[in-house]
Amino acid sequence: MADDRTPRVLVVWCPDWPVAAVTGDDPVAVTEGGRILACSAGARAAGVRQGQRLKLAQRLCPELELRDRDPEAETRRFEPVVAAVEAFTPRVEVIRPGLCAIPVKGPGRYFGGEEALAGKVGRAVADALGQPLLPDAVPGAVVVEERRAAVPQAQGTAVPQAQNTAAPQAQVGVADGLFAAVLAARAGVLVPAGRTAEFLAPYPVGALGDEALAELLGRLGLPTVGAFAALPAESVADRFGPSGTVAHRLARGLQPRPLVPRDEEPDLAVEQRFDPPEPLAEPLVFVARTLAEQLNQRLAGAGLTCRRVAVEVACADGRTASRLWRHEGRLSATALAERVRWQLQAWQGAGTFASGDQGSREGFTLLRLAPDGLSPDQGRQLALWGQAVADDRVERAVARVQAVLGHAGLRRIEPAGGRGPGEQVVKVPWGEPYEAAVPADAPWPGRLPEVWPAVVLREPAPVRVLDGAGRPVTVDGRAGVSARPALVVVRGREERVDGWTGPWPAVEYWWDQSLARRRARFQVVVGGGRALLLTVEGGAWYLEAGYD
Repeated sequence: MADDRTPRVLVVWCPDWPVAAVTGDDPVAVTEGGRILACSAGARAAGVRQGQRLKLAQRLCPELELRDRDPEAETRRFEPVVAAVEAFTPRVEVIRPGLCAIPVKGPGRYFGGEEALAGKVGRAVADALGQPLLPDAVPGAVVVEERRAAVPQAQGTAVPQAQNTAAPQAQVGVADGLFAAVLAARAGVLVPAGRTAEFLAPYPVGALGDEALAELLGRLGLPTVGAFAALPAESVADRFGPSGTVAHRLARGLQPRPLVPRDEEPDLAVEQRFDPPEPLAEPLVFVARTLAEQLNQRLAGAGLTCRRVAVEVACADGRTASRLWRHEGRLSATALAERVRWQLQAWQGAGTFASGDQGSREGFTLLRLAPDGLSPDQGRQLALWGQAVADDRVERAVARVQAVLGHAGLRRIEPAGGRGPGEQVVKVPWGEPYEAAVPADAPWPGRLPEVWPAVVLREPAPVRVLDGAGRPVTVDGRAGVSARPALVVVRGREERVDGWTGPWPAVEYWWDQSLARRRARFQVVVGGGRALLLTVEGGAWYLEAGYD
C-alpha cells in the first residue's frame, strides 16, 4: 500500500505517437534501427508488431508504408496536447513526445476531485487531437481509445471510450507515483489512492523495467509484480541489492526512493536576456548551447545532477512559455540545446509565438534553463594522462558537426544482442543514452563465429546457390544441405565456390507466431579469394555481408 508521501500522478499517453508525426496511408509504420518502432491500426491488424525486422513486417503486410522516425515532428505535433494539459497546471512534465504527466494534488482540489480532473483533461486532449466525444459520455469521464488492458474492475475505475482511428488518440490514467500512473494510462483506468499495489499485482515482473531482475525472479518462481511485492523489503535488499530495492518499492506502489525533504534547493538556473529583443528563434538555439554548458558546470560544482530541465522563454509583449524535458542521466550540452530547438519549433508550429514563419511578433527577451529533480551526482572514474581534456575536445568537435548535420547526423556504435552481423550493433545519436533491448553478451545459439564481416548490406540481396549440376541447393529442417554449393549467382553474375562452411541454423521467437523465423547462415569463398556471408530462409538465399 502506498504511503501518504507517494504523490498522485495523472498521465496522458498517446499510443503509437511516432506514427502521428509522419504522413502516409494506413497501413503505415515508423522504423528506427532497422526495426518497427510503431505502427498504425491497419498494420497491427495484419500482424505487424513493435520490434519486428522490416523484412518480416513487409512479408506480413506487403502494402505497408515505411517511414523514418522524425523526433522534431513528434515534438511539434505533441505540443497542442501538452498545451491542453497545461491549462490545468503549469507543472507538466514531458516524459517523451506522446507521454506527459502532471501532479494531481493541487489541480484535483481545484477542479472537483481526481475523476473530474481526469475527465476535463481527457476532454481537452480529445479536442486538441480532434477526437469526437461519444454521445453518451458522462460529464467528468475520460475519452480515450479502446485499448484498455485486462485489469480487474476492482483495481481501477474504467472510463468510457471513444473510437476514431483516423486521428491520433490518447488515454488518461491516475495512480500513486509516475510508474504506476503510466501503466494506468495504458489501461485507461483511475486507480484509487492506496490501491496501487493491488493494481500492479497482476502485471509480469518485466513491467518493472529491469530485464535481468525479471529473468531471475521468473526462475525463482515469482512471475508477477504482486508475488515480488509480497517479499520482505529487508530480504529483497540483501538478495538483490539497490536495483532490487528500487524495483520492490515500485512493485509496492511507492516512490523509487524515499522522499528526502530539503529546506531549500540551490538556484542553479541559467538565463540569457536579450536587449533589444531577439526577433528570430534560431539565435536562441546557439545561446542554449552556451547556457547548457554553464548549467552543467553549476551542477558539477554543487555535486548534483538533474533528471529534468525546464526550458523557459519570454517575449517583449509579456507572453511566456515553459516546458519540462526529461532525460535520463547527465544532460550533455549538445543534447539539451537540441531539445531547446525542438521545443522552439513546436511552439512556433502551434502558434504560441506566431509571426510569419521565423520568430515572435515582439521578439524574445529571455531564455532560461532551470534544472529540476536534483539528486547527488555519484561521479565517474576518468582515465589517467589527460583523458578529461581529450573528452572535452571530442565534445566540442561533436557539437560543431551536429550543428551542421543535425542531432541525428552524427551517431556512435553500440553493441546489441543478435546472431547476424547487422543485428549486433546499433547506431545511436551522439549524446543520447542507450539501453540494449536484449543483452549483447547472452549465449545466442547459432551466432556467427568471429571474424566479423567488413561490409554488411543494409538489406540482404537475393542470390541463387547452385550445385555442380545446376540445381538449387536447399537446407532441410534438420540443417541438412542437399548438395555441395558450386555456384553463387549474384546480380546475374556466376561466382565459382572454392570453399564453404556451415550451416549455422537459428530458430528465433518460436513461441510467437508473428515474430517466429527459421534461417541458416553459410560462409563461402568465391573466385579471387573473396568471402561472402549467405543466409537461407524460407527456401530463398540472400547475400548478407562480405569479408575482405
